[in-house]
Amino acid sequence: MLSVRGMTSRYGRVEALHNASFEVGQNEIVALVGSNGAGKTTLMRAISGIQPIIAGSIFLDGADITKVAPHLRVGMGLAHVPQGRQIFAPLTIEENLELGAWSRKGNFRPELENVYETFPILAEFRRRQAGSLSGGQQQMLAMGRALMSCPKILLLDEPSMGLAPLLIEQIFSILCAIRTQGITVLVVEQNVKSVLQIADRGYVLETGKIVLDGAGKDLLNDQRIQDAYLGV
Repeated sequence: MLSVRGMTSRYGRVEALHNASFEVGQNEIVALVGSNGAGKTTLMRAISGIQPIIAGSIFLDGADITKVAPHLRVGMGLAHVPQGRQIFAPLTIEENLELGAWSRKGNFRPELENVYETFPILAEFRRRQAGSLSGGQQQMLAMGRALMSCPKILLLDEPSMGLAPLLIEQIFSILCAIRTQGITVLVVEQNVKSVLQIADRGYVLETGKIVLDGAGKDLLNDQRIQDAYLGV
């Protein structure tokens, strides 16, 4: 579904990504883990076209999207839930969700009802201002807004950030449910243990380079991962 080949990106003279290559298969959940400053968010922004790259290529479902404008990538099936959620706080929940369908043509009510079925709390509060929601509810709204575009692949950047343990468990359970809808998921996550428990595969990023990859459970049991991220 997604192929990144030799991606390099800079902020000024600082190289944030160096020759990064990885694959995400159709209907997989793939985790991207690493320490703060490793380049995870930069990589996600580059895939969605927000962050320029100076080398490499990006293929989405077989199509080269390397030079495609960010808003056109949405129409091609790529949705990005950024770190920090970035909802439209003054608007209602339903208005936020409707904006997620801006690239769609025709009736989007089926997608709206699907989001409400996936996130029942959003249906209950649909007329409330988005800014009144808790952190976990805002994360659900950001995910639901992305789903309104009918993506082939969903990019999630730190979905559990700032959430209580019970909400983190709920978010990861929802990711598994989203995958059953035929949507591929690429997720950046600091909660390494939780994400590798649900991921089909994972990649470890250090100082802009992918240094390790494997099945999620294999990485979870890898002594290097335990030493670096799990405190074992």
